[in-house]
Amino acid sequence: MEEYCHPFEGAVELVDTIPGIARRTAEIIVSEIGTDMSRFPSAEHLAAWAGLAPGNYESGGKKLSTGTRKGNRILRTILVQAAHALASTKTYLAAQYRRIGARRGKKRAAVAVAHSILTISYHLISRQETYKDLGVDYFDKKRPETVKKRLIKRLEKLGYQVTAEPVPVAI
Repeated sequence: MEEYCHPFEGAVELVDTIPGIARRTAEIIVSEIGTDMSRFPSAEHLAAWAGLAPGNYESGGKKLSTGTRKGNRILRTILVQAAHALASTKTYLAAQYRRIGARRGKKRAAVAVAHSILTISYHLISRQETYKDLGVDYFDKKRPETVKKRLIKRLEKLGYQVTAEPVPVAI
């Protein structure tokens, strides 16, 4: 496999910069999607080709089955496995997995993170840049008021009376 991936070493190393993606996984991703991203007009087209685009089936105003599409089975499988492996790391993708998993379930979260990994891979290969992680606390920093409300509601469910006051910061 290493011999076959040697001409694509640059792309493999770029995809390998994503935390939680092992070298072998990066090799499989690059071998399945290639290095010529001009075949896909956008990352969404690549996700649809791979079968990781969310379904959008609606009829008569009623949302019906929203399963993923059929696509490249090898790529889907390896990306979903990588997403499950990422769940235990301290990265942005792990935070996304936990956030979606709490609401929608672990399997749907894995597919959503697999979609994110594929989108990230598309941009890394097309732009020739390394991955920069947003951090495990990205979602907390993005909406601190939402985090505060969620935590207060959780404490109130446990029987505590909570009043939130800002702490003075010493300079």
